Amino acid sequence: MEKIQILNADLLDILFEGRNKSYGAYDLRKTYSKRLTFALAGTFFISLLLVISTVVANSSRKKEMPMMVQDIILDNLKLDEKKVEPTPPPPNQDPPKVEITKITPFQILKDALVDDKDEMKEVENLDNTKIGNVNREGSKDNGIEALPVEAGISNVVAPMIEDKTEEIFYVVQNPAEFPGGLSAWSKYLERNLNSDLPINNGAPAGKYTVVVSFTVDKNGVISDVLAENNPGYGTDLEAIRVIKKGPSWKPAVQNGRNVIYRHEQSITFQVTEE
Repeated sequence: MEKIQILNADLLDILFEGRNKSYGAYDLRKTYSKRLTFALAGTFFISLLLVISTVVANSSRKKEMPMMVQDIILDNLKLDEKKVEPTPPPPNQDPPKVEITKITPFQILKDALVDDKDEMKEVENLDNTKIGNVNREGSKDNGIEALPVEAGISNVVAPMIEDKTEEIFYVVQNPAEFPGGLSAWSKYLERNLNSDLPINNGAPAGKYTVVVSFTVDKNGVISDVLAENNPGYGTDLEAIRVIKKGPSWKPAVQNGRNVIYRHEQSITFQVTEE
């Protein structure tokens, strides 16, 4: 292509110089702008048609429809008045009797002194029963409010338990004991008893057992030391002396309280032949 032709030629002609222009690619590139303009114009026309049709459809729907208003008058209606008959009161009925269990104060007694009616009931047997001051048979308590058996039973007051802290106990839950326990008590007796006393008083060979009883008060102080028997040869006096000389004991406990306790102790002196 000559220089003058190059200046006047299209860029597409320069690219396809010496190539087969009838193959199709040249024609597509040559008519690209026309086809693009035609496509844009067609799209715009179709969009315009859609907008016009939408506006026409909305305008046709806005035609006002006439409203029909009709007044309705209701006549005064009289309802049949029905007489409501009063409900008759229920017949007088005795309330159901509910089982009542008598309150039994806690006491420690021998079996022979306890009446069957005064035995404390197990906790499992008190779930469905009322608590009162008498025993009465009846239905199990399922939330029924039962009338009292006698006047004043609705306000049941548990009987006062007599204060027995000044009573002397012989059997308790936790007996009094020497400080340090049984082993410390045995060592104290071995160190303080005069084991040669029976020999010095002319006792023959054998065992001499003295039973001594004494009181341990609520503070552990020992008093009222007595010999319950006397094997002789001064053994009773020696046992009393050693116990009186000893320290205070740990007091006895009953129902969580310190009580006065009477304790018995056996002390044996043994004399052997030489």
